[in-house]
Amino acid sequence: MAKRFNVTGNCRPEIHYMVDITKRLREIETMIDRGDYITLNRGRQYGKTTTLRLLADALREKYVVVSIDFQNLDSSEFAGVEAFTEAFAREFCLNIRGNDSIEKTTAEELQKFANGEVPRTSLRKLFLALSECCARSERPLVLLIDEVDTASDFQVFLDFLSQLRSGYLHRDITPTFQSVILAGVQDIRNIKQRLRSESDHQPNSPWNIASVFSLDMSFSAEDIGGMLREYEADYETGMDVSAVAGLIYDYTSGYPVLVSSICKYLDEEISGTDAFPDKSAAWTAEGVARAVSRIYEESNMLFESLQDKLDTYPELRKMLYSLLMDGKPVNYNRYDPAIQTALMYGFIRIENKAVVVANRIFETQLYDTFLASPEMRESELFLRGDREKYQFIKNNQLDMKLILERFVQTLSDLYGDQTQKFIEDDGRRYFLLYLRPIINGTGNYYIESRTRNQERTDVIIDYLGKQYVCELKIWHGNAYNERGERQLADYLEYYHLDKGYMLSFNFNKNKKIGVHEMQIGDKTLVEAVV
Repeated sequence: MAKRFNVTGNCRPEIHYMVDITKRLREIETMIDRGDYITLNRGRQYGKTTTLRLLADALREKYVVVSIDFQNLDSSEFAGVEAFTEAFAREFCLNIRGNDSIEKTTAEELQKFANGEVPRTSLRKLFLALSECCARSERPLVLLIDEVDTASDFQVFLDFLSQLRSGYLHRDITPTFQSVILAGVQDIRNIKQRLRSESDHQPNSPWNIASVFSLDMSFSAEDIGGMLREYEADYETGMDVSAVAGLIYDYTSGYPVLVSSICKYLDEEISGTDAFPDKSAAWTAEGVARAVSRIYEESNMLFESLQDKLDTYPELRKMLYSLLMDGKPVNYNRYDPAIQTALMYGFIRIENKAVVVANRIFETQLYDTFLASPEMRESELFLRGDREKYQFIKNNQLDMKLILERFVQTLSDLYGDQTQKFIEDDGRRYFLLYLRPIINGTGNYYIESRTRNQERTDVIIDYLGKQYVCELKIWHGNAYNERGERQLADYLEYYHLDKGYMLSFNFNKNKKIGVHEMQIGDKTLVEAVV
């Protein structure tokens, strides 16, 4: 059976194209060998389950691996100690069945818990039986639990963690697991905040024994390239593997499911269309841009989760809106609930002690979300952009100069008599609001994070495989403007472009609005002043 790219459930190397995570598995194994207890919390569809499955396979020669998925337990089995004890023992016994390292009598004792045959059962009794199992096993036991979020709303799980913690703290006296890994989206070290009332607040988390898990589970461009080389060996598309891998990384920052989604669209959907008649045509810059557009067009769990969290956590929405729409920097503060929530769900990352959106795809989705409110869609800027969009497309390319000319005229017509403060706060939003319906469904846009601030913003537009760089800035005099022009010229060199665009918001009463071209070295700059 031919391999394919997978975006749902567990990935299996024998049937799926996968990034080689052997090095990551060895690093986790090193933590297990030294007896660490680990919390593995990452965003949704970040490869946690696949990592645990492959890790379990890698450990079995050295350890007895008990791998449990809490999604296999229904909510009633978390309702009380007796139900949970039976359910956990059942899953545990299924894992050790037939394992020669486990003494038969201890396995039979655990089976009694699973069958509900232990009178006045309790977590303490269960853990004494588990300790006996660990003591009598020929090989150390490693416990892996996936989807721990399923249990995080139940008190019995808090008590379960306390038992694990107690075993860890007394491991020099009482045999227990060699290592425990609890995997999920939420950081369970914080669940005491939701389960305990203020009057019953405990200063120590039941999982404060966990070692810091700093392993980067995202994919590098080199990781992606390795997967594509395997694909290329099968199909001989002639793609430039390094270039395509780099493009995919630029869009995704290595978020696993987004990497696989782009590849899956290229392989199964885009290849064979009129625009991309074969795989050779699909695995190109133009094909990658089209695959990214497809991600936005279809609903997916990541975007649904993002929208849900924006609705659930108003402070999270406020922070991301300020960062993206207002260009205000957000410094990292480990105690800020909005930042911690965004980190936990994988929406942001920290660079140089500052908050940045995790990847371009999330960023564009957030811009679209903030620009898609009913009042935004009903604004005259959006409606004019939508009405005029067809005149800006010529030979499948954007006429950026004409877009700037029409934007300047439209903004002058609509807001020419508004105050400076009004325009300064909203200039970026206005341009994106006008631009969005023009490229919607065909092109993508994102903000270059290195230049995102209140004085300068570089909007990068991808349209049918061609890039356009447009700098948005506030006018601060001729000297400042000339310096900005030189910076843009240097930026064009980085993107291997000959022409760039600049949109200046000038509040000088003697300003001259309009669009003009200039040459700086071998670069052409089209500047619009409003």
